[in-house]
Order: sequence, then structure tokens, then C-alpha cells
Amino acid sequence: MERLFQYSNQLITQVDTSFTRYLYSEINWSNRLVGLIGPRGIGKTTLLLQYIKNNLNPQETLYVTAEDFYFAKNRFTDLASDFVKGGGKYLFIDEIHKYPDWSKELKLIYDYHQNLKIVFTGSSILDIKKGSSDLSRRAVVNTMQGMSFREYLELFHQIKLPVYRLNQILNHEVKVPEIKHPLPLFKEYLKTGYYPFAIEDEFELKLQQVINQTLEVDIPTFASMNISTGRKLKQLLAVVAQSVPFKPNMSKIAEMLNISRNNIADYLLYIEDAGLITQLRTKTEGIRSLGKVEKVYLENTNLIYNLANENQNKGNIRETFFLNQVKQNYDVTASAIADFSIDEVDFEVGGKNKGLKQIKNAKNGFVVKDDLETGFLNTIPLWHFGLMY
Repeated sequence: MERLFQYSNQLITQVDTSFTRYLYSEINWSNRLVGLIGPRGIGKTTLLLQYIKNNLNPQETLYVTAEDFYFAKNRFTDLASDFVKGGGKYLFIDEIHKYPDWSKELKLIYDYHQNLKIVFTGSSILDIKKGSSDLSRRAVVNTMQGMSFREYLELFHQIKLPVYRLNQILNHEVKVPEIKHPLPLFKEYLKTGYYPFAIEDEFELKLQQVINQTLEVDIPTFASMNISTGRKLKQLLAVVAQSVPFKPNMSKIAEMLNISRNNIADYLLYIEDAGLITQLRTKTEGIRSLGKVEKVYLENTNLIYNLANENQNKGNIRETFFLNQVKQNYDVTASAIADFSIDEVDFEVGGKNKGLKQIKNAKNGFVVKDDLETGFLNTIPLWHFGLMY
């Protein structure tokens, strides 16, 4: 355990706390069992280390990753027991889905050590969701997504802006005197601003590694797929990436990829839960996830630029950005007369020359325009929706 403490203290000491992700202040850290899930590469590990450095006594705190070789021969339950006996109070476990039967052991630790607070993270959202059923009424699980345009401005350009709610944006209350010309920065964000590691070198290569790891390891491991099926996932994602946007035709996809039509919906759901796509559904009276899938988008615009090559479509990029940023705090569904609907408000997304035709019959409708610095009446600049978290 001494080696684990040395590694933990080293990481805590080295972490930079000058910028923290949006979820840092929203998590209720006082809960005894806290989960943090989200796609690979969005800063979950950094967030844990920052919280420890800012708030906890290193002598009472241990950060470990389930990928550590220590767990090849040692169990979580034994580690927790030894840690508590030595005066430990706060245990942080990163990449917990890499450990077999993690949820059962976490449940035992929670029940046996009632003065121990535990925080865990997982990149495999699929596996975390499955394991969380064992931890019902115990774990408070928080879901995190990549950086907003607002966060990108702070991390990459040291420009701090407030968070704006949807009604403030629609009422033209956005005021950003710190930025004279936001559009060049916005275009940078669309290409490289969603993942914090873009501030490092070789971003495109690292993002490709994240995609491959998700499709070739995370999903196949969770769904007990063979290697050839894992390749089909990559082919399916390529189909989505090169569409504008993708309207699912299950029979056509099945024929194209030479797989059963009945499997397509499951594969898309796996890829969605793993944080690589978003499925836009129709509005329903009951559970939102039961709505018909109207369109399929890549989860964020950085993925479009990485995967679509020469097939990057401006309309697809605009719609992907809007959906990605707004779905963090709102339920977004397909609109019968425009592109999107949020709480009975319809949104049509387009370029600066987009007209009002699609929303002329809407009770409450807005045109969201790219290449526009300021808004007027029911016309809102697209980049304003990047200031919502």
C-alpha cells in the first residue's frame, strides 16, 4: 500500500487547479458514495485530483486506479479494510469498470465501513450503468460531458464568462465585452475544443485512440462481442460520421454492413451510451427514451472533424453543436416543424442567411444562426448556446 500512497500523493501534488470543469461545483461531495461517469478523455481524473488537492488531507486520502497492477493480486475490499485501519477517510477509485465485480465489492465496502467516503469514476458508461443497479439507494452517480464553448474560452484563452440559462439566451441577455470577435474562437472550438487534452500535442491522434479504445475494448467487453463484431461498430460509426445528419434506415444499414437488422438498434445504443453518438428522438408523453429515433448525430463536433474527413457538412456541424451543448441541461427532441424542440419551443438551426420559413407557424420559435455575432428578435447566434454550462 505504501507504493499506492506514493503514487497518489505524486499525482495530487502535480495537478493544476487553475481551471476546473463545470461539474466540480455541482457534485455533492458530502455523500458517502459518489460516482462520476462520462466518455474517455473529458477530464474526470483531473477533476478528482483537483478536489483532493483543494479540500482534503493527503494523510487521510488515497487515490488509486483500477488499472494498477496492485489489483491483479489484491481486492478492493482488502485495500479498503487496510486503509481504514490506518486512519483513511477518503478513497477515490478511478476507472473502476476495469475491475471485475467492482459493484459488488463497492457495496460491501459501503456497508462495512460507514465512516469511509468513496468516489469512483468510469469511462465505460455501459458497464457503470449495469453495475449501478447493485448500488441503488447507495451511490449518487453524476454524468459529465466534454467542454462547453464557455469552458474552452477559459482553459485555452483565459477568458472567463458567466453561465447563461436558456431563457437568458432567448431574451438576448448575453453580454461578453471580453470578446470583440467571437466567431474565429468559436470555429477553433468546433474543431478542437471539446476535449481538455486538446491543449496538448497530437490531439487528433489521441482522439483517434479514444475512439478506437471505446469501440474495440469498452463496448465489446461489455456486450461480450467478438473481434469481428467490434469492427462492425467502427463501420457503423463511419456511416454516421459521413452523413448529413444520419437518418437511420435499419434495413439499408444491415445490408451495407452485412449484419442482422435486429442488431442495429442495440449497436447504436451501445455507441450512444459510450459517448460517441447522440440519437435524437421524437417527443413522447411517457419515457423520452421510448421515442422513435429521428436522426443520429456524432456526440460532438470534434468527432466530426476527426472522422468525417472531406465529408464535413456545415449543417451537420451546426446541428451537432446545438444538440450537444443544450442536452446537458435540457431534454431535446425532434421538432415537427423545425430541427429541435425544447419545452414547447422550436429551434431551426442554419447559416446567417437562414430564413424564418420553418418557424412561421410555431407558437414559440427561434432561428439559430451560425456566422452571427449578435442576435435580434427571434434570431439567436449559434455560439451563444455554448455558454450554458
